[in-house]
Amino acid sequence: MENTVNRLIDKSIESFLMAIEVYNKPTIHYRIEGFSMFICNAWELLLKAHMMNTQGERSIYYKDNPNRTLSLENCIEKVFTNRKAPLRLNLEKIIELRNTSTHFITEEYEMVYVPLFQSCVFNYTEKLHDFFGIEANKYVPQNFLTLTVSMRPLDVEEIRAKYPPELANRLLQASADIQSLSAEENNAAFAIRIEHYHYITKDKDKATSTIHIDKNAETSGVIIKEIQDPNNVYPFNEKRCITRINKRLASDGVAVTINSYHFRLFVQHYGIKSNPKLCYSYNVPSHPMYSYSMATIDLIVMEIEKDPENILQVLKERSKKEETPGAKDSKH
Repeated sequence: MENTVNRLIDKSIESFLMAIEVYNKPTIHYRIEGFSMFICNAWELLLKAHMMNTQGERSIYYKDNPNRTLSLENCIEKVFTNRKAPLRLNLEKIIELRNTSTHFITEEYEMVYVPLFQSCVFNYTEKLHDFFGIEANKYVPQNFLTLTVSMRPLDVEEIRAKYPPELANRLLQASADIQSLSAEENNAAFAIRIEHYHYITKDKDKATSTIHIDKNAETSGVIIKEIQDPNNVYPFNEKRCITRINKRLASDGVAVTINSYHFRLFVQHYGIKSNPKLCYSYNVPSHPMYSYSMATIDLIVMEIEKDPENILQVLKERSKKEETPGAKDSKH
């Protein structure tokens, strides 16, 4: 059985890499359909390998049909038993896309589904490590796990004018459902938020939309000279940072495990929140939300590995010295 499990893992990883390559290759126009098919196959093989490894070889077969293996949907139900878990909701939405991709995929589907695709990639790499202790970055560099995408807002009127009613309604309904779930879940395991930014260019051929400047306008504006998509540069929240740091340390044989308190000690001591290479702040009305780049994870892992026996205690002592009456640690 061990050989079968290993073969399933190898095929799962290969299918996962195919999904990444298909999506990130600019000459392929079938990339949405291709990604959904390959990533679903990767998950099915991974979950079956996990089930065989933990429940035995017969666990992946239907009880009333021992010659037929379970579908991906069945595997998800057995492994991720919480119906409302963001990871499970993410997979179920991508399965819906795969099942309808023959007839209903348009180029606009990319704008709807890429937040789910990016989360699905991160979820897969985490479960690959959780189930079998395998790091995806041994097969593909970490920076290639970020999907390349050219995004623009979904224009309802344009969609209705461009496509037949059935196709337009299906696309718009999918967009509404995913936006609703994204707002409800607010969890990176379901979707990585995509935000739209605008910049000004004098070359109209490079513009996707146009504006004009009114010097008599009551509302002021600011010209943005340089932009980046924060979802690509800073894809990790605090929880994911901690998870990846601990996995990296374990993989490197370092007997240190950090928690939220330790993470915030590093954030405070190294001024991570104020460093644009390490952190991005989403200024929402109630309180700011922070996301972090891979460089934050690299920095913390590097500092821990320099002095694993003492680093956490040293940071605690320095934090106590730096504290002032009434000071409070901000939330992440």
